[in-house]
Amino acid sequence: MPETPDKDERLRADLASLRLDRGADAAPRRKRRPIGRWLLLAALIAAAGGGAYWFAGRALPVTVAYAERVASDEAGPLPVLSGSGYIVTGDRYISIGVRVAGRIDRYFVEEGQEVVKGDPLVQLDDRDYQAAVARAEASLRLARADLDLAVSELDRGRRLLQDKVVSEQEFDVLVNKKAVTTARIAQLEAELEQARVSLEYTLLRSPIDGVVLAKLKEVGEIAVPGGFAGSGDLVRLADLTDIRAELDVNEADLNRIEMGQAARVTPDAYPDSSYEARVVKLYPQVDRQKGTLKVEVQVTAPDAKLLPDMSARVTFLSEAREPRAASTTVLVPRSALRRDEQGNTIVWIAADGVAQRIVVGTAGDVADQTRVVSGLQGGEAVVVEGEPTHAGQRLAVAG
Repeated sequence: MPETPDKDERLRADLASLRLDRGADAAPRRKRRPIGRWLLLAALIAAAGGGAYWFAGRALPVTVAYAERVASDEAGPLPVLSGSGYIVTGDRYISIGVRVAGRIDRYFVEEGQEVVKGDPLVQLDDRDYQAAVARAEASLRLARADLDLAVSELDRGRRLLQDKVVSEQEFDVLVNKKAVTTARIAQLEAELEQARVSLEYTLLRSPIDGVVLAKLKEVGEIAVPGGFAGSGDLVRLADLTDIRAELDVNEADLNRIEMGQAARVTPDAYPDSSYEARVVKLYPQVDRQKGTLKVEVQVTAPDAKLLPDMSARVTFLSEAREPRAASTTVLVPRSALRRDEQGNTIVWIAADGVAQRIVVGTAGDVADQTRVVSGLQGGEAVVVEGEPTHAGQRLAVAG
């Protein structure tokens, strides 16, 4: 039986002879860190920081105007009350409707077209009415022929009566025949006049000088007089030379308004345009439900911008007073005014090339400027174009 320990020793020796000696390479390698990636990230951060510094140091281009200090009488009257209303016309709107039934043949006008009194607007189909006129004229000619006959018979009967050829009764019949024929002629003349009037009504004409606001029906539709809610109306006109603004004024403020008082109308569509106006109408009754009185102001010099039913703001002004030597005010362009998050009215001014934020108090507009009663002394360069973000921001004044 062989010796087992000697065999095991030889086997281990053989295995040891097969092992390779790696030396220093046998030590485990450590994982290399991505140094290049960190260097790239650091470079990007440095570039972003440099760009932020460059933008932060760059001056914001702005346009400025100078606050102007003037005497109060030069700035105009003070606003005493303002409210929102609508643009209307003095005669409101004139709806032209038919007085006889008929099919619409044609329109002579288009929306926005100016017309003068008497201009044709709409033509109805008039064939039935022309026939009625012809029939009335024929009936009238027939009646007049009957009258000629009745007159001849009456003259003849009068001679025969004198000769005792006809009786009194027969003569009375002749007299009555003439009277009846005469009355019938008068009736037919009235019918003819009515037929001619109806024929004339088939052509609708403008009753005023104005502008066509709307055409309410189409060619080919049947128009009938009257109807529910003006269903017989065909054309709507307005006189745009008499432009007014209408608004409701709280009855508690009526002591601030009087006839002839100066006012200013500013349409919402054109906030940079203001129109001088005067109070021309105070309605005679207060609305009990709303506690307001309707007031109208007439625009002194309207233009094409003012259109009916346009919303507008009306500012009532105080009367001009005697100027006082020490009474001054500061005016700035309306475009310089801004609102902050707290609702304060502010202006940005450019002082030594940096932005300064000033809270101001205002007292109404004067033309395209705003009256400033606190915060400015006059002469400041206020920013009208450009929007500074914080006080101390560098500014590049463009004009």
